[in-house]
Amino acid sequence: MAATKFALVTGAGTGIGKSVATALVRNGWDTIFTGRTLGRLEEAAQAANGLGGGRALAVACDVSRPEQVEQLFERIGDEFGRLDLLFNNAGMSAKAMPIDEIPVETWHDVVDVNLTGSFLCARAAFGMMRRQAPQGGRIINNGSISAYAPRPGSVPYTATKHAITGLTKTLALDGRPFDIACGQVDIGNALTEMAAPMAQGVPQADGSVKVEAVMDVDHVANAVVHMASLPLDANILFMNVMATKMPFVGRG
Repeated sequence: MAATKFALVTGAGTGIGKSVATALVRNGWDTIFTGRTLGRLEEAAQAANGLGGGRALAVACDVSRPEQVEQLFERIGDEFGRLDLLFNNAGMSAKAMPIDEIPVETWHDVVDVNLTGSFLCARAAFGMMRRQAPQGGRIINNGSISAYAPRPGSVPYTATKHAITGLTKTLALDGRPFDIACGQVDIGNALTEMAAPMAQGVPQADGSVKVEAVMDVDHVANAVVHMASLPLDANILFMNVMATKMPFVGRG
């Protein structure tokens, strides 16, 4: 019988995080669903527990708050005793506008969740994976197509997603001595609540507003499960999963 593996998914109450966490449970992973809203997390975990496979547990945490992340990882230690996978997924966007109209508070809000939250969770996961026996684990960061090419008026979001790429590369390097693998999934137009406007029409670089192609979010979940299933001596450093006909190649 294969040993149980333990995962943490941030932003797991809705969208990509919920889909990935549910797929991990379905594939036998004991998984903590975390995010800010406990009610949503509990609903998602309850539904996942009905699928068989692994065990789902809901734990509320604001990943931008160091003390809450510390408490979360104490809970992981108590519940699981180790961590084999972190999917750093929690994120937020902001209303599109030119940089000179972006409130400083909006910048801080997006950076705190998308970048600082990913740093805090990766920091705690890296430490746990480094100390546990057997040593090692995997961290998968949710980048974005915006880690490569921006949408108009998206300075805070795009800046954080470019920074996530640097986080991924450095963790992949620094994790080598400890069997900690790190990769990044860059997602384009998965149909979630956040991406719903794509089907209605969104601004393009030429000033027009166009409907964009979308894809089922389960394709992202399957991709992350595949990345997570690799042995620690193999790693997918970057994977693009995108709606085939979305305007990315040749964007602008």
